[in-house]
Amino acid sequence: MATPELLSLGFEFVEIFAFIVLATVGLAVIFGMMGIINLAHGEFILVGAYATSFAVAAGLPLAAAMAVGVLATAAFGLVLERLIIRRLYGRLLDSMVVTWGISLVMIQLTRIAFGNTAPGVGIPFGQLPVVDGPVYYLVLAVVAVGVLGGLYALFMWTDFGVRARATMQDEATARSMGVDTDRMYTATFAIGSGLAGLAGALYAPVMTVTPEYGTSFLVEAFVAVVVGGSSVLLGTILASGFLGTVNAAFTNLAGTFMGQVAMLVAAIVAIRLMPDGITGLLSDLREKWGESE
Repeated sequence: MATPELLSLGFEFVEIFAFIVLATVGLAVIFGMMGIINLAHGEFILVGAYATSFAVAAGLPLAAAMAVGVLATAAFGLVLERLIIRRLYGRLLDSMVVTWGISLVMIQLTRIAFGNTAPGVGIPFGQLPVVDGPVYYLVLAVVAVGVLGGLYALFMWTDFGVRARATMQDEATARSMGVDTDRMYTATFAIGSGLAGLAGALYAPVMTVTPEYGTSFLVEAFVAVVVGGSSVLLGTILASGFLGTVNAAFTNLAGTFMGQVAMLVAAIVAIRLMPDGITGLLSDLREKWGESE
């Protein structure tokens, strides 16, 4: 295979990997740590994209406009958690129905309030000549890795992370030890919402922002969460790498549509062979390895 083809394949992988990570990580935090299946995840992404687009239209620099998008989505998630979501903890099916309803309402309200499109945002940084793709996709990949690293540091190395993980693992015990579990749930949901808003903000320059904008992220997000398994960060990394590789390879060979089809087929096979996801399989292997020693 010629060098330009290898570069094209590598660029395709980087682009898809970044997309899957950024689309997934907010959903993974909310589902993996809180047990809430947020079917309005795409509309949280939508809030970030719209806030970014209108902030750019108002004259803010792109980076500042993206920060506005993240903060707006985090604030929206915080309010939603306080008013509605907190009543749904431990009620998986109810949470799915309610968040699906929220999704439908948000799409229609967005269309009524802002019309069918938001102001356009230009793609920064120009083009890569060798692969004929935007430099911005490499920036997205760097941001995706940075987000994963930042989340690992937050949840593993800080007092907040210890309290949050204790709350999610055993709420009653955490509360008895003085942890404000209500605040932990609210903060964690706001973080997951802000990460969804970050995805919307980052992709506003490369995707047309419409009321259905969030649906473009849903397939990859939910598939990656299921394939990755219960471990939020490791599962996101491994699932994104696996699905990104399959998608990039088939996209490079047969086009975008076949790349999507191949990714979904690979996900189905993975779920069939690993019902608990990749991290569930790794956990089982560690247990068997420990028993054999």
